[in-house]
Amino acid sequence: MQESANRPLNIVVLVKHVPDTQFDRQLAGPDHTLDRSESILSELDEYALEAALQLAEARGGEKGGNTVTAVAMGPAAAVNAVKKSLQIGAYKGVHLLDDGLAGSDAAGTSLALAAVVRHLANTQGPVDLVLTGMASTDGETSLVPAQLAERLSLAQLTFAADLETVDTPSGPVLRARRDGDSYSEVIEAPLPAVVSVTDQANEPRYPNFRGIMAAKKKPVAVLSLQDIGVDPADVGLAGAWTSVAASAPRPARGQGTIISDNGDAGIKLVDYLASQKLI
Repeated sequence: MQESANRPLNIVVLVKHVPDTQFDRQLAGPDHTLDRSESILSELDEYALEAALQLAEARGGEKGGNTVTAVAMGPAAAVNAVKKSLQIGAYKGVHLLDDGLAGSDAAGTSLALAAVVRHLANTQGPVDLVLTGMASTDGETSLVPAQLAERLSLAQLTFAADLETVDTPSGPVLRARRDGDSYSEVIEAPLPAVVSVTDQANEPRYPNFRGIMAAKKKPVAVLSLQDIGVDPADVGLAGAWTSVAASAPRPARGQGTIISDNGDAGIKLVDYLASQKLI
């Protein structure tokens, strides 16, 4: 059976509550996990959210039956990333909140988020597109999108610098441009798919007063690991594939070497660079 062209899209955008990059990162506790007390919506996720909103708006937006759901996992404060996404324009939000998630690495994160996507597909209808940022600004691994695609058995289009849907008789096809150092390539995949978006893809919109007020009325569903059918032993520190064995504060920066020019500064500079094996 062929799908009609221009059908609405059900888009899930994965967003993360990350430490503000304006402050130094700190590890806390005996497990050396990241201190998230000063956290905000990951800047790189805003590009994914903007891409989702543009794709939905091209098909009539919310009135046209499209859905853009912002999903975050993490402690209670992580709901702020969802709320910021709603202020920017997401239609609704989901917060995966469970103590068992604490300490999850990329593998545990992708397992939990894949379960959320399946839960949304089962309860709200098939998910056409899962969008993420190119990386999180805390871990910066870029592992989760690929792992997520594998867990969901979906095509993956990573590091998309431009994104559009092209309607075909059998349904929409996703077309993405990926830019390398000296070339660009265009790749396509039928929906559903998982896509990570770079910071070159668009210019994210800012929340305006109307959006901030409207966000207060938008629903935010709170889910637990039990709700999505995930065993706590498979996520968090218990299920992590990696761990931090030890950590120490970064040493204070020492005073630099001062070279006085008494007519031989050039020679002293070369000697210093050679001693540091820089030349």
